[in-house]
Amino acid sequence: MMNSLTKLSIQYSHRFLNYEGEAQYLHGHTGHLKIEVKGEVDKKTGFVYPCNKIKKIAWSYLMAFDHATVLQEEDPILPELIKVYEKQGIFSGAPSNTMLGKEFDIGIAKSHPKARIVVVKKPATCENMLEIFYELMKNELNIKSMKFKSGDNAASFEY
Repeated sequence: MMNSLTKLSIQYSHRFLNYEGEAQYLHGHTGHLKIEVKGEVDKKTGFVYPCNKIKKIAWSYLMAFDHATVLQEEDPILPELIKVYEKQGIFSGAPSNTMLGKEFDIGIAKSHPKARIVVVKKPATCENMLEIFYELMKNELNIKSMKFKSGDNAASFEY
């Protein structure tokens, strides 16, 4: 077994509900996701899995998080944000919103890509974001490990 590895980055905002400290305020991050896919080397191509294909699959989901606001479903900011976006006429999308990720509802997270909002069950920590990313991609990629770094914080998991 060998591994192919690729990295992707997203920009997002979030806050930790019921948290005491600076992270209780809405703030933004650049997040870096590293995905390692395992398998046998294809004798024809020389790859375990072409990195550009890993990126294409991953990015189809990560676009929903890029330049998005990630909030817990019980966050009181969420309905207010939706009201503001509806009043502005952008909750259902805007002509300038062209980088749309896949719409998904996987129980632990639901995307509203046209509004650039992702609603999550748990706080948007690196650990919980990894769980979401894995659930989104596990059926399309033979994932060996994932690492998500956001600011000075990071989490990794081997599958």
